[in-house]
Amino acid sequence: METLAMHISNGIINGPVAGVFAAVALAALTFCVLRGRRDLDDRLAPMAGLVAAFIFAVQMLNFPIFTAGVSGHLLGGALAALLVGPWVGALCVSVVLIVQALVFGDGGVAMLGLNITNMALLGTAAAYLLIAGLLRVLPRTPAGLAVTAFVSALVSVVVASQGFVVQYWLGGTTDLGGNLTGLAGTMAGVHLLIGIGEGLITATTVATVAKVRPDLVYALRALKPATAPAPVPAVGGVR
Repeated sequence: METLAMHISNGIINGPVAGVFAAVALAALTFCVLRGRRDLDDRLAPMAGLVAAFIFAVQMLNFPIFTAGVSGHLLGGALAALLVGPWVGALCVSVVLIVQALVFGDGGVAMLGLNITNMALLGTAAAYLLIAGLLRVLPRTPAGLAVTAFVSALVSVVVASQGFVVQYWLGGTTDLGGNLTGLAGTMAGVHLLIGIGEGLITATTVATVAKVRPDLVYALRALKPATAPAPVPAVGGVR
């Protein structure tokens, strides 16, 4: 049951699969660095540091789920995507995961590629795709931003958990007896509860920032609202 925690420990996934995902994570993070450099400015750089510190703090707070020896924590992908964008956001979460693995032993060092893929890449990407869609239909007010933050955080946590299910299917070291569907359902249910908590924290944080300094919210600056085409004035009568 310990495998249900989002940080994958050494030995849960076999070496070849872990190596493949390490290469995937490295390639994706390199791309994020190249794209993120375009976004960095006097506002985004200090905000990225604050976001990484906040995610680090909340991820260190593990809490039990039911009585099965399963622990969960917040991921922070949606918060990072909203405040600093998908590219820098993925880098912030990755830095947190690397420090936790190397310094605190939270997640196996050999499993870093797997953990980064799930929490930093899949989680942040799923969150930002939802953010981009929701902000086109919801009002760009603190309330609309709070709804966007809650939904994107909730979905991103569940998506990240299903990334682990795929990885376990590819290279899990314990035979589940063909019960992969059961693993997927358990992971989704557990992380749905975690996602609700993360959604509430993300919504409160982002809405507070938007009220005080809306210019610091990357999603409001970068994502343009949907606009209807301007009417063409009639000139010279009707033909």
